[in-house]
Amino acid sequence: MVGFKLQSWNAFAPGLENHSAWRDWIQCPAELPSGLGKTSLKQIPPMLRRRFTELGRCAAGAALPLLENIDSIPGVFASRHGDTPLTLSLLEGIASDEPMSPTGFSLAVHNALSGLLSIARKDLSEVTAIAATDNLIPNAIIEAVTQLQDSSRVLCVIYDVPLPELYQPYCDSIPFPHAVAMILSREEGEDFILQSEADCIPGADENNDFMRLMRLLTGLDSCARYGSALTRSEWRISRA
Repeated sequence: MVGFKLQSWNAFAPGLENHSAWRDWIQCPAELPSGLGKTSLKQIPPMLRRRFTELGRCAAGAALPLLENIDSIPGVFASRHGDTPLTLSLLEGIASDEPMSPTGFSLAVHNALSGLLSIARKDLSEVTAIAATDNLIPNAIIEAVTQLQDSSRVLCVIYDVPLPELYQPYCDSIPFPHAVAMILSREEGEDFILQSEADCIPGADENNDFMRLMRLLTGLDSCARYGSALTRSEWRISRA
């Protein structure tokens, strides 16, 4: 069991850009657009802004409001699938014998977004990019809490976009772009606890993982549970 403080958080999805909007939507959900549409990233220089794909704009839309008065902060960037639409377009180009775009390739790697944000903010702090099919959210928070041993606060961003139609028969995904950014702290914020329990077989539904976290952050639930039938274990994130 480990404890941490949540200093601040911000979530982003089409039409949901503040705490109250998220709380209202969770209590009375309606279908959201599958695309992000226009996103204002005024903090990003125009030439660099062009490199942000929909996945990047979604994650940046969640993270940047938390970073307005912060010059440097280490970060954990977590995505279950990464920029699958961009990766698929590169694979389709290869199949058509088209030369691969060096820019497209560089933006498709899993740590591309963290690099772009670091460049835009001129922040030389260390960043970690992780992917996990099982328990993405607990793993991201574990990594961020671990980094609190060396830093007073850590940015944790969790984000994904819908899978391209080609992949949808093989893997579920949330049908709209979504991201949540949190600043975890040793000294300031609301107290939370992360703990695990072995020898249990909780139901696994990755599509609901993000909503469990949002219900916890918006105060609708006091605990978010994440489990894996593969490892026969459960992670719980709760208010202290």
